[in-house]
Amino acid sequence: MNTKQKIIQTATQVFNKKGYSSVNLKELAQVLGISRGNLTYHFATKNELLETIVKGMWEEIAIAKAKTMQVPSFANMHNQTRLYHKFQKEYAFIFLDTHVQNHPFVKEQLKAMIEKTIKDFHKMIALGIQVGTVKEETIPGTYRSLVLSVWMVSFYWLSQQTTREKADEENGENGEKVIWNLILPHLTQKGLDGFKEYFGEAYYKKLGEAFNVNQYSFINF
Repeated sequence: MNTKQKIIQTATQVFNKKGYSSVNLKELAQVLGISRGNLTYHFATKNELLETIVKGMWEEIAIAKAKTMQVPSFANMHNQTRLYHKFQKEYAFIFLDTHVQNHPFVKEQLKAMIEKTIKDFHKMIALGIQVGTVKEETIPGTYRSLVLSVWMVSFYWLSQQTTREKADEENGENGEKVIWNLILPHLTQKGLDGFKEYFGEAYYKKLGEAFNVNQYSFINF
């Protein structure tokens, strides 16, 4: 690993731990054990360093996505969700910091990714209806809302974990299960059978805990 690669790797780890805004180049140089001048030789500003990290992340995502079939299927949605959760952990400071997300370069990249993801989910629902695995929409707007809900759970999963301090007891797999619980009620019997065949009966039975309708006491007047 050369100096530039080491800076990128260490900076990502430090930003994840302390936050992007909380660390300056001098402090980062101290963590690296190099002079500030040596650091700025490779990255003149923290802004330049951020853009390099983001570019690298997007390249990694593109390579990882290329390994899966580019078909709008539920299986690929599942894999894509896992992929996003993986990168959210590796680059947490990007997905948890709205100031970083509003950086012009980062915002442009995120917006492109979000629009592509939402479009892919739309295609997934449309294909499901065409092949008979997804029910026809009965209330206009249902599937547009479903697509947005699936995207939001996927994109903001790490954020809600951090806010609720649930990161240690809920992992990415739970986020996937939340998404499946949003989708499964809209599957036909053919779709449900296909889901069980692909993921297995055991996975289906462990999607979540049954809702307890008697957990609250209600006062009737």
